[in-house]
Amino acid sequence: MMDNTILTPPASVTGTSDVYSSIQKINEEVKQNSSWIAPLKYELSKVIIGQHHLIDQLLIGLLSGGHILLEGLPGLAKTLAVKTLAKAIQTDFKRIQFTPDMLPADIVGTQIYNPQQTTFEVKKGPIFASLILADEINRAPAKVQSALLEAMQEKQVTIGDTSFKLPDLFLVLATQNPIEQEGTYPLPEAQIDRFMLKVVVGYPTREEERKILEGFDQTDSEILVTPVASPENILSARTVVNRIYMDDKIKDYIVSLVYATRDPQSYQLDLRDYIETGASPRATISLKTVSRCLAFMAGRGYVTPDDVKAAVVDVMRHRLRISYEAEAEGISSEDIIRKILDTVPVP
Repeated sequence: MMDNTILTPPASVTGTSDVYSSIQKINEEVKQNSSWIAPLKYELSKVIIGQHHLIDQLLIGLLSGGHILLEGLPGLAKTLAVKTLAKAIQTDFKRIQFTPDMLPADIVGTQIYNPQQTTFEVKKGPIFASLILADEINRAPAKVQSALLEAMQEKQVTIGDTSFKLPDLFLVLATQNPIEQEGTYPLPEAQIDRFMLKVVVGYPTREEERKILEGFDQTDSEILVTPVASPENILSARTVVNRIYMDDKIKDYIVSLVYATRDPQSYQLDLRDYIETGASPRATISLKTVSRCLAFMAGRGYVTPDDVKAAVVDVMRHRLRISYEAEAEGISSEDIIRKILDTVPVP
């Protein structure tokens, strides 16, 4: 369970009495608006064994409104996690299975002619839900991918001559299967960049696998998920997250981490042969947002360097384009990010 005591910020973020007073006020707001975090994690843990990192990233997506790209093998509870989350926060959930023969209208909807009224009526697609699981997004052709990504970016859908606003609480989780390449249309780097986080979902541990085996006799109906939050709670929490204090030194640290991917030599990093394209400004913005969400989930009204470090890999792993030399030497974007973390001075 999360400790809801008001935490005292370290001296490095309390430059003046006004700042200190402001942080204390934000601490109190965080305490009042984050009371649903621990119960929500508990409800999810009743159904999902392990996958703590996935659950934390789902909560970050809720708090930030940022979309998530999930990469993992089948059967790792990605769909179950989103479905359970929807029940626990009392909102609607839609799963879209992407296939090579899909059309954009299969996602956003279309106009249907009504012969009795001699008019066209709008039939909305599955995108009009709060939580969307876009399963195997790389199986759909470019037009379908673009239709989904446009809805994610604009938070609205145009059908015919009419634009329809998507729900205020709108979160897309798109999955990719990392082992199958036949019959797939990989997302271009520019489109992947629109996802705030890329989360790699791994296998459970041996102990967790044993617990899964024990619980397999139960049916879904036997595992009751109690609603512990509402969309209103989450939207209120978002306003508090946006006010969480971030010191100028933390902001400089975020910029340094991102800039090191573009000009590693300025930080005495010998990575020029391994990085083709550095992280975009979206990475800077996402690092700020995700760090604040982590502070909120920890019950703090201020961001620490550890929050930034915890956010970096998931925020930047899909925004670095590594070279053929790096692939040939078995160096991944995660390896490069960790080397940058080890080198850039921490405030």
